Formats: sequence, structure tokens, C-alpha cells
Amino acid sequence: MSPNGSDRSPRRPMRRKLLQALTAGLVLATATGCTYKDFPRLGMPTPTTEEAPRILSLWQGSWAAALATGVLVWGLILWSAFFHRRSRTKVEVPPQTRYNMPIEALYTVVPIIIISVLFYFTARDESKLLDLSKKPDVTINVVGYQWSWGFNYVESVPGVPGDAKTDKNLDAIPDRFKKDFPAGAGGVYDAGTPATRNPQTGNPGPTLWLPKGKTVRFVLTSRDVIHSFWVVPFLMKMDVIPGHTNSFQVTPNHEGTFLGKCAELCGVDHSRMLFNVKVVSPAAYQKHLQDLAKKGQTGYIPAGIAQTSHEKNRETNNL
Repeated sequence: MSPNGSDRSPRRPMRRKLLQALTAGLVLATATGCTYKDFPRLGMPTPTTEEAPRILSLWQGSWAAALATGVLVWGLILWSAFFHRRSRTKVEVPPQTRYNMPIEALYTVVPIIIISVLFYFTARDESKLLDLSKKPDVTINVVGYQWSWGFNYVESVPGVPGDAKTDKNLDAIPDRFKKDFPAGAGGVYDAGTPATRNPQTGNPGPTLWLPKGKTVRFVLTSRDVIHSFWVVPFLMKMDVIPGHTNSFQVTPNHEGTFLGKCAELCGVDHSRMLFNVKVVSPAAYQKHLQDLAKKGQTGYIPAGIAQTSHEKNRETNNL
């Protein structure tokens, strides 16, 4: 019985709070709209390229490592709280340990091992994802500008004269990327504004068309500030930097229209830098290129800011 004459246990409020916390956690876990099939992806969208599962696997592995570390830390905290709490009958100060060399060595070695393992898998997957040794089937010059996107389709389109390797509008692209351009690629383009919308879905932004099952190389250039090209279900994004050309390639394996956005805060209308990616059959992709040519959207829009002297030197040294 408590001093005020009540038989109410002081532990009951704590148990009630714990029950409320567990209930709130259960509600949060079940009210997200996710099914049991979504939980293994841990918040990631369904991958739609051949390369995306590698990124998903790295994401899942990182979560597994974090969860294992969290369980260990939570366990030590709870163990200390429950089994080393002050006794009600003993008020003396418990024995104090000034240092423990084995424990301190463990605290140093274990984080180094965890970081080293994560670094190894990250470096391994990054080198695979950024490998450009395979010649692409399709090359797209993605041009970022405030506040939308332009897409140069570096393709040999029937009836469209020109050569991407010598086109002045593509001078910002280094020669190491141009060597894989198709011969006599006159090309077509599409350029958007924040008011552009996809005619099928109504989603804002221009629409980039890609052929299913073909290796697509994105050559990323900017006209003004740093942007970031992110196709959400590709699980891959990369900065679009003025005066510096970035590139990566993927192989889409799911048809459909997917959302893309700028993932770098690039100014006042950053939130309007949206676009769509429509993955279609190779035949439908070729027809789209012909449709752009019929609209008069032939040749290329300016790719972006010319490379800086420092960047030109780096490119020369890497050739």
C-alpha cells in the first residue's frame, strides 16, 4: 500500500504508457497502406530496371545492419535499466568502474568493422552501377535548366540530317562520351516547362520515352545551377552539374509511366522541376522519335555550360 493509503501500484502508469506506445506503433505500422509484400523493400518502390535490385539489396543490407546494432544497443539499455536499477532498500552508491579495457577496445573495433563492411559493399555496388564499359543501345542527353528538363535523343532518325559528334549544341559533352554516339545521329529533342503535362496521366512535366529491354545511357548536363536527375522507381539519381558532365546507364525492364523529379534544391521553383518517364516497346519508341521529327523538333537543344578548364584537364588525363 502506498503512503497515502492507496493500494494503487506506482508501476501501473508506466505500464499504461508502455501499452499506449505499443498501440501507437501498431497503428503506425498498419495504417501506412502497405501490404505484406511491400515490407521487404523497406519503403523503396518496386524496381523497374535490371540494375535497381542491386541498389535495393544494398538498402536492405544497410537496414539489417542498423537493426542488428539497434537491437544490441536497446538490449543493453534495457538490461542496465532493469537489472542495475537502484534498490529501494539500499541507497549507497554502487561500485564505480573507472575504465574497462576489453569493453573500450570492443567499442572501438566493432564500429570499425561495421563501417568497413558497409564501405566494401557500397564501393562494390557503386563501381558496378557507374560502369560505362558496355556500349549503350540508346543515348539520352538530359539537360537540366530552371525550371524544367530537356531531352536530346542522340539517335539516327530517318530523314533527319546532322551528326551529334560535331553538333555545336553538344559542345559541352566531353569526347569520351561522344565516341559512343551513333554515326550520323541528327537526333530529335523534347523540351519542357513547368506547365507541361503528360497527356495520358496528367502528371506535370515533360515526358522522356525509353525502350524496354535496351541499355540506355544518360549524359547529364546543366545550363545554370546544380540539379539532380532522379527517376524514382529506377532507385538511382545523379547530380546534373554545370561545367561537369555526369553519366550512368540502366536497362528498363518494366513498361509504364513513372515519376521523376529534381532531387537537388536548385532555387525558388525547385518543386516544379518534375518530369515523367514512359517505358515502351522498342517499336513504339522509334515511332515516338519519328513523331518528334514530324513536329519539327529535330537536331538538339543546347546541352549546357561549357566545361571549365579544370574539368577539361581532368577529362584529357583520363582519355
